[in-house]
Amino acid sequence: MNLDFHLLKVVCLGIGLSAACGFRVFIPLLAVSMAGYFDWLSLPSDMQWMATLTAIICFGTAALVEIGAYYVPFLDNLLDIIATPLAVIAGSLLAFAIFPIPEDDHLTRFILGLITGGITAGVIQTGTGLLRLFSTKATIGTGNVLIATGENAAAVSVTILTFLVPVLAALLLLTLAGWLLYRTLRRLLTREKQIY
Repeated sequence: MNLDFHLLKVVCLGIGLSAACGFRVFIPLLAVSMAGYFDWLSLPSDMQWMATLTAIICFGTAALVEIGAYYVPFLDNLLDIIATPLAVIAGSLLAFAIFPIPEDDHLTRFILGLITGGITAGVIQTGTGLLRLFSTKATIGTGNVLIATGENAAAVSVTILTFLVPVLAALLLLTLAGWLLYRTLRRLLTREKQIY
């Protein structure tokens, strides 16, 4: 029973941290890198590069640049184009690194990482990108500062929450991703009907 709950916690940790990449790509990567470096999190041997001081410096620098760049109007919209595929890659990478699947089973780790981590991160990033796009149209970019601040706060708080209560964080993030996917698909289908 304890082993089953431990596996559930580890899987939820992977899902939660992956989904947090949808708010900011590099904050969850930095957190996992630091957790691995200080031995708070056990990473597989093929992902030990994440637990190095070099990785912490790289992810930390990238996180600061990413946070600052989202406060520049219109640059933030361009960043969303790049951030969406990056969020999918980062989410997949984190799930790949954290899921308790044998290290030599790379294909299963990759597929599960992409499906659970990558897609969840991509859906959340797409949702926040669309919100910023609507804000840009409605406020000529001035409202985007509030969205960027909310995303930064969400990335940090979701990352911390995932480390503290991974099952709850994963459930909340999967629910958010499902709701965003439903709203996006519904909006697309409504537009398609209007065209015809």
